[in-house]
Amino acid sequence: MLSAYLMEWGSMMLRWLHVITAIAWIGSSFFFIHLDASLRPAPDIPAGTGGRAWQVHGGGFYEMRKYMVAPAVMPAELTWHKWQSYWTWISGFFLLVWVYYAQSELYLIDPAVMQLSPVVAGAIGIAALVVGWLIYDLLCKSPLGKHDVWLGLVGFGYVVAASWAFANVFSGRGALIHTGALMATIMTANVFFNIMPGQRKVIAALTAGEKPDPKYGKAAKQRSTHNNYITLPVLFLMLSNHYPVTYANATVIPLLVALVIVAGALIRHFFNVRHADHAKSPWWCWAVAILALWFAFWVAMSSSPGGREQLGLKPREPGVPMLLAGMTLPPAEVTNIVTGRCAMCHAPEPSWPGLQIAPKGVLLDGPEQIALHARAIRTQAVMTHAMPPNNLSGMTPGERRILAAWLAENRR
Repeated sequence: MLSAYLMEWGSMMLRWLHVITAIAWIGSSFFFIHLDASLRPAPDIPAGTGGRAWQVHGGGFYEMRKYMVAPAVMPAELTWHKWQSYWTWISGFFLLVWVYYAQSELYLIDPAVMQLSPVVAGAIGIAALVVGWLIYDLLCKSPLGKHDVWLGLVGFGYVVAASWAFANVFSGRGALIHTGALMATIMTANVFFNIMPGQRKVIAALTAGEKPDPKYGKAAKQRSTHNNYITLPVLFLMLSNHYPVTYANATVIPLLVALVIVAGALIRHFFNVRHADHAKSPWWCWAVAILALWFAFWVAMSSSPGGREQLGLKPREPGVPMLLAGMTLPPAEVTNIVTGRCAMCHAPEPSWPGLQIAPKGVLLDGPEQIALHARAIRTQAVMTHAMPPNNLSGMTPGERRILAAWLAENRR
C-alpha cells in the first residue's frame, strides 16, 4: 500500500515541477517573441543590424536592445535562457515514465487496439520520440528547409500522421499524450541541438575577435519560430488526457489534432503580427481558429456515446472488453460492489444526471473493465475514499475492505 501512496505523491510532485518549468519556459518564449516583434530602429544601431524596444513593468522602465548577429564586444555578463526548456522536457519525460509507462496497463495500453506488454509499450513510446525528432531534423536540414511555408505544411502533415500511428498502437489517452510529447521533444531538441550550439559558436567567434557567421542566427530563428507556433497545440494535448471527450474515440484523434494545431498556430500568428504593428492585426485568424475549435467540439461530441445520443445519431457498436496478459477477473462480490456503486457514472452511457461521458473515460460496468482499472479503484476507493464523490452512492466501509482484500490478493 505504501508504494501506491508513493506513486500518487510522486505523480503530483512531478506534475507540479512540470507546470512550474513550463510556465517559466513559455513565459520567456512569449516575452522574447513579443520583444522581437516590437523592436524599433535606434539611432546608434545601424539599420538592419538590430533594434530597440522600451518596456514598463513593476514601476520601472526597461530599455531592450537586440543585435541581429552579435554586439561588437562580448558583454561581461550574459544570461542564457535554456534551462526552462531543458527542465520542462526532463520533468515531462519523467512524468510520462511515472504515469504512462509505470502504470501502462491503466493509461497507455488498450488491448482492444494492440496487445502490448508494459516494457514493449514503453519502448515504443520512447523510440517514437527519438525517431520523431530525427525525422523532423532531417526535414529542416533538407532542401525543404529553405522554404518555410512548405516545411510548415509538411511538418503539420507529419505530426497528424504521427497521431494516427499512435492511435493505432496505444489507448486514445496514450495517443494524445505521445503526440504532445513528440511535439514537446521537437521543441526542446531545437533548443539543445540547434539554438544553443549556434549561440555558442557566435560567442566563440566574438571572443576570438572574429566576425560571427549569420547562418547560425538564421537557423536558430527558424527553429524558434516553429517552437512559437506549436506551443499552444502542445498545451492542449497535454491537458487533453484529463478530458475523456477528446479521446473517447481514437479514430477521430488525427482530425482533432489537425484542428487544434490549426487553431493554436493561428492564434499565435495573430499575436505575432499584432505585436509588430497593431494596425495590421489579422483578425481573420480568430475567425478561422474559432471555427476550427467549434468543428473539433462537434467531432468530439459526435464520436462519444453520450454525444451521439444527444445528437440523435446511431449508437456505435460497443467494443468487446479485453484483459491484458496475466490479469484475472474479479470475484462476483467485487463486481457487484463496483457496478452497484460506480457504474451509474462509469458506463458507456452514464445514468447519473448531467453526465454524457464517463469521468476520465474510465468504464467500470463489467468484470473485464474492473480488472483493467484495479489500480485506479485502489487509489480512489480504498486509499483515499475520493470515490464515489461525497460517497453519493453509499459505499460502506465493509465494501471498501472487500475491495482492499481483493486488490491485496492480486497485488494490484
